[in-house]
Amino acid sequence: MGSVDENYDVIIVGGAVIGSSIAWHLTGRDDFNGRVLVIEKDSTYEFCSTALSAASIRQQFSTPINIEMSAYGIQFLRNLKRDLDPDVDIALHEKGYLILATDQGRDILRQNHATQTEFGGDIVWMEPDDLAAKYPWMNTSDLAAGCWGRTGEGWFDAYCLMQSFRKQARRLGADYIDGEVVEVMRDGDQVTGVVLKDGRRFGCGQLVNAAGTGGSKVARMAGLEIPVEPRKRCIFVFNCRDAEDISASCPMLIDPSGLYVRPEGEFFITGIAPPKDRDPECWDFDVDHSLFDDIIWPGLYERCERFEAIKVVNAWAGHYSYNLLDQNAILGRHTDVKNFIFANGFSGHGLQQSPAVGRGIAELIATNGYETLDLSVFGYERIRDNAPVLELNVI
Repeated sequence: MGSVDENYDVIIVGGAVIGSSIAWHLTGRDDFNGRVLVIEKDSTYEFCSTALSAASIRQQFSTPINIEMSAYGIQFLRNLKRDLDPDVDIALHEKGYLILATDQGRDILRQNHATQTEFGGDIVWMEPDDLAAKYPWMNTSDLAAGCWGRTGEGWFDAYCLMQSFRKQARRLGADYIDGEVVEVMRDGDQVTGVVLKDGRRFGCGQLVNAAGTGGSKVARMAGLEIPVEPRKRCIFVFNCRDAEDISASCPMLIDPSGLYVRPEGEFFITGIAPPKDRDPECWDFDVDHSLFDDIIWPGLYERCERFEAIKVVNAWAGHYSYNLLDQNAILGRHTDVKNFIFANGFSGHGLQQSPAVGRGIAELIATNGYETLDLSVFGYERIRDNAPVLELNVI
């Protein structure tokens, strides 16, 4: 493979919340004494998905392993000062998700609720009268039911969590460097190292692809393919006069239309996935204000009349690393290039799943298997076999 500047046991490409969680979990294990290098091309993290996300966590999935991953995630967040960083405050607001359904969606909501409670979710089933009593500001005339996460769901400071993982991983011995990987070196069915844009070369025993929206590019450098594309998601911050009562009781509300809204300090944040014909692969960060004017604002007003008089005070765009197959993560070793490990395609779930993924990939590297949660359902085999794991609650 030619000479290298340095050799590492593990190289992690991507140092945002997934890569840094893996680095921290791995370097903290008693049974791992190897050298870890994290390579991050944007050390300001200005454009990473973590920093630009709506920063929330929920148990309300339809797939059991997603529920279990977030159950671990919320426990991790609650105990963050004890287990990760005594100086961190991620401002966890455990006010829940409220997923609403019309007649058309009631049966699926009921089915999902049964799965969630079976796997330990503290999710309250609400009939329309319950919704009207608890949220008097909400229009419930078209609703058939709702599910509210009484505990275990909410929102927090994503950037703060990411920086804590990074800081503590470095404290435990992980090396971080600024640089962009432009080549993955291979010798037969083994990855042997990476080449950076500035010419530096690093050898490795195992390579973890945690490159976020760049995950497909990194895989392709190794001659591998994953169906992951960046998809733009716009977030709008708005002000609403005389809305203290709404702000006080509003959870992360998920409308049947797919629109979401939640309080953010004295303001609210909102967003929605664009219609499919307006949701191509996208690398830019331009805010689509027509999305707010044409879809979000009318939807907000329909759900709450007081949202007619609102004013957008800020907006930004970030990206989902969108798994085209099934909108679930791709985790674990490639079937043929076994020292190439995926942590890609989270489709908006990466932040809340970062504690479980970091722990799981660290287990895989250190012991060659999963010790706690079995994440193999999200393995590369399903990508190879075109066998999607369907998640009904994609937001």
